[in-house]
Amino acid sequence: MKAFAELLDRLVYTPGRNDKLKLLADYFRATPDPDRGIALAALTDGLTTRLPVRRTILELMARRCDPELFRMSRDYVGDTAETVALLWPDPAAEHVQAASGPPLRLSEIAEEIRRIDRQQLPDRLESWLDRLDPTGRWALLKLLTGALRVGVSARLARTALADLGAPTVADIEEVWHGLHMPYLELFAWIEGRGARPDGNGMPLFRPPMLAHPLEDGELETLDLADLMVEWKWDGIRVQLAGGNGQIRLYSRTGDDISPAFPDVLADAGFEGVLDGELLIVREGQVAPFNDLQQRLNRRQVSRRQLANFPAHIRLYDALILEGDDLRELPLAERRQRLEAWHSQRPLPRTDLSQILQVTSQNALHDLWASARDAAIEGLMLKRRSSPYLPGRPRGHWFKWKRAPLSVDCVLMYAQRGSGKRSSLYSDYTFGLWSSDVEGNRVLLPVGKAYSGYSDAELLRLDRWIREHTTERFGPVRAVAPGLVFEVLFDAVHASTRHKSGLAMRFPRISRIRWDKPAEEADQLMILERFIQ
Repeated sequence: MKAFAELLDRLVYTPGRNDKLKLLADYFRATPDPDRGIALAALTDGLTTRLPVRRTILELMARRCDPELFRMSRDYVGDTAETVALLWPDPAAEHVQAASGPPLRLSEIAEEIRRIDRQQLPDRLESWLDRLDPTGRWALLKLLTGALRVGVSARLARTALADLGAPTVADIEEVWHGLHMPYLELFAWIEGRGARPDGNGMPLFRPPMLAHPLEDGELETLDLADLMVEWKWDGIRVQLAGGNGQIRLYSRTGDDISPAFPDVLADAGFEGVLDGELLIVREGQVAPFNDLQQRLNRRQVSRRQLANFPAHIRLYDALILEGDDLRELPLAERRQRLEAWHSQRPLPRTDLSQILQVTSQNALHDLWASARDAAIEGLMLKRRSSPYLPGRPRGHWFKWKRAPLSVDCVLMYAQRGSGKRSSLYSDYTFGLWSSDVEGNRVLLPVGKAYSGYSDAELLRLDRWIREHTTERFGPVRAVAPGLVFEVLFDAVHASTRHKSGLAMRFPRISRIRWDKPAEEADQLMILERFIQ
């Protein structure tokens, strides 16, 4: 546990990607099984538990610490794990004997969490906290709550694994979804002590090929005759994989999302891997992304959800078909193979993306300009000669998203950030003007954002928020209406979850309008006009 705690602590204070990679690789190289596999699970998928860990932590702190001191400290620090780690007192006499023993191992904690029940959790958690120093307590609580926040993505952790041996990160990602903690066979393969894992017979995921945003002036350098142009749909990228009598649906990061979409898997038996976009389609019309969100991140779906939010896959590439690996072939040839195969055996709830015929730059611009009215996210431009390469290779595929919309909003609430921003108010809720039933002018929240400003602007914003606070709700402050943000967003949808009745898609701060009075910010009716 000590080595894991030191790893997390160093990762937090190491900003560079290559430096983080070295820390991870060194840890995986030096740490024995099964501890390193449990650490890998924590860094990638999280150490999931159904035990009431957060509630138990608060109950223990109420017994060991003054509640008001804890509340004020948590409000100032902005992170529960860090606050508990620092405030947790030295064990009292009755806890000393329980706290003695050999150093805690990560595998010991993981095994006990798997076996114990709710009634045993308080005693075990109290014993672990008594046996650890502040850094160890912080790491333990981060581990158990699944909120590491140390600047390490799942792909970065898998990239560090590739530094240990011969397999590439693409090789590792292909078998990743079929493996489980503590990944003994994975480490044996990476270190040359075992064969490549077969993913327990599951159809394998293949790391996807991604597009680069089209940069200013880049379009004029492209030869239209060499490009395949398609609409960019606002869904999520998926792979439909079949083999060994099984069908799986994977997200672009390799997560198995099959349980949430049984409708697209029914009667879809085939051998291969297809690439496409997961959408909600009703009577041939693509629904807003907000509808797709009703199906995402679910372990099971109801009949009502299946009926109200019918899933569909719009296919645009084939990686493997009937045993043939097509990834080294040019895109134009892969597309021909996909069209011929799909015409002979069309899969239920799938269709092929439309190839748009474009003969001039002006025609291409007109298509792009029409995307918003058609509720489409933009255009995809792909070189016909491009092989299917994992990652984001330059010069092959380009995405040209429609221009964002903007409104001037008023800051309503501010919340402390996490990590390096835990002492600063960096997460903002903003609203637009409307009228209540009595005709009074009121602000209604329409979105949240925590990016789009510089470090210097953040310090100025934090100072302004503290000076204009009207109410406090734990780490959140309500502020007097006086600060205007110009907010960019991609779309807006009707939503029953928000008081304004609207939900913005990808809101982000464009600039801070220090010069503009809050009374002159935009009306809610402006946002209503953008509803798709």
